[in-house]
Amino acid sequence: MTTTTSVMRAEIGEQPAALRDTLDALLPLAPEIAALGRETRQVLFIARGSSDNAAVYGGYLLQAHGGRLATLASPSIATTYRARVDLSGVLAVAISQSGRTEEIVDTMAWAADCGARTVGITNGAGSPLAEAADLALVTRAGNEFAVPATKTYTTQLAALAVLTLGLGAGLDPGELAGLPGAIDDALDRHTDAVDAIVERLVGVKGAVVSGRGLAFSTALEAALKLKEACYLHAMGLSYADLLHGPIAVVDSATPAILVAANSGPTLPGTVALAERVVSAGAPAYGIGGGSALAGACDLAVPAPDVPEWLAPISLIVPAQLITERLARRLGYNPDSPRGLGKVTQTG
Repeated sequence: MTTTTSVMRAEIGEQPAALRDTLDALLPLAPEIAALGRETRQVLFIARGSSDNAAVYGGYLLQAHGGRLATLASPSIATTYRARVDLSGVLAVAISQSGRTEEIVDTMAWAADCGARTVGITNGAGSPLAEAADLALVTRAGNEFAVPATKTYTTQLAALAVLTLGLGAGLDPGELAGLPGAIDDALDRHTDAVDAIVERLVGVKGAVVSGRGLAFSTALEAALKLKEACYLHAMGLSYADLLHGPIAVVDSATPAILVAANSGPTLPGTVALAERVVSAGAPAYGIGGGSALAGACDLAVPAPDVPEWLAPISLIVPAQLITERLARRLGYNPDSPRGLGKVTQTG
């Protein structure tokens, strides 16, 4: 039976305040981030789940605007293979919402032992991750009770934006400071578009969620949310990878959900992909992308008009709203998906 509200929906609405509090707390740490940056050349991200999707954003952001090579770690190299790797000159950034996932804490400790300097991004003040890191960037999301991460995820993205600024990217901190207000203004503005897409998704068994560049992180996270809360077989793919073969699964029963910033170098390709999907007789639903993507899709939810480097923080909000609404429409409780807990331990 569909409930009339959910904790997840309440926590989606708390994101502007959580982002403001996080930025107020973390922007003053830019000098400490810069000091670590002077000792390192490249960045290694350590994460799992939603935090891993956040790390994808951080990797694109640092490489596109920070001039640093950034890669995702394979924690099993540390925890299963117990290999030694020369990490001198590396800044290891471990991301965990709780700060209590043992695999992430252990992998960060391994990185330090291999010569890396460390940063912990977590919502858990006083957590093992925060205590062990050379520098802790503690987000201010407050308690999050719904299992699907919402405000802890967006505040992680904000922390990664602060990290990128601290490491010397030539970006405008004022644009970051204005982001919470932009999201606040848009939160309840496009409910009809959200509802329309939800109704189209009722009854489908799978979907492809695609974006490229900075928006790729949003595609991955949106697909994860649809899996977690709606039990949908959703694939998150770069549209470049999608075109290399998996586009064959997109058909009248398997829609494409396409995400893009309102401007930037990946927007034309996303629009072209939407046109191809629709011409093949498959549904295409847009998130963001301005009028160009909306015009190419069957339905679209606008996103706040923010610079591309910050768009993933705002683009995920419509995807969260679609997920929460679809879960309730299907009779599921989005707060407590089956088989999941708030902290997942992996070996």
